Amino acid sequence: MRESEFMQAGSGAGRARQPSACDHLLFRLVAIAMVCGASYASAADFAILNNGFSIRHERREVIGAVTRLYLGADPNGYVDVPTSLIERFEPDSSPSAVPKTLPDLINTASGRYHLDPDLVNSVIHAESGFNPDAISRKGAQGLMQLMPQTASWLGVADALDPGANVEGGTRYLRELLQRYNFDLIKALAAYNAGPQRVDQYHGVPPYYETQAYVARVVRDFNRKKLAERKAVAKHANVKQAAWQSSSTRRAASPEATQPSVH
Repeated sequence: MRESEFMQAGSGAGRARQPSACDHLLFRLVAIAMVCGASYASAADFAILNNGFSIRHERREVIGAVTRLYLGADPNGYVDVPTSLIERFEPDSSPSAVPKTLPDLINTASGRYHLDPDLVNSVIHAESGFNPDAISRKGAQGLMQLMPQTASWLGVADALDPGANVEGGTRYLRELLQRYNFDLIKALAAYNAGPQRVDQYHGVPPYYETQAYVARVVRDFNRKKLAERKAVAKHANVKQAAWQSSSTRRAASPEATQPSVH
């Protein structure tokens, strides 16, 4: 919807009018909310603005003269709306999206944070054995075993929600890789033992659990990549064999062997 159409739709009487500064603000807020909130599908509310438009959000808080609308689990994903422009709040009664499978969740998060899905898969395998309800003795939760403090910092409201957990864990793994200049060994060690321990020991800390964890993830990841290379090579060999067989049949056909008559 263009801004001019938005202004006419919100005028109430169907007459075109010059957009005010308030109208421009409302348009920008709704546009931001549409872009930032498009990927969320859990239960939420709508903030109904006094021009008839609405902003979908997961939660809200009043800060002085504005109401902060959080568009999803990310604490940085919000818009501030002057409270005077909000007429009321209504629950979102739209049908929930069809739940995604775990491979879908992994592929989506990996694509967003530019990681190999096989690496995320290997981390999940080592962390929880693909159990979304796993809780460790230390309190780590979910598929990627997020500690409550880490989950809170990442904006993961429910660490036992598979989608939120994979999203948060993948983001955290990406940030650790960036922190250690994409040194996978250090990043995995920090994921398991914490960055402070990796910084303290300038590498993998001397803990059996962490050393075994890093080795397990790397071994599983390498196994996946080796299987992938073998599958690609096998496919290429099959295609080559089929091409050679086709060439041989063409060469042996009567049309191919019949001498030319001039």
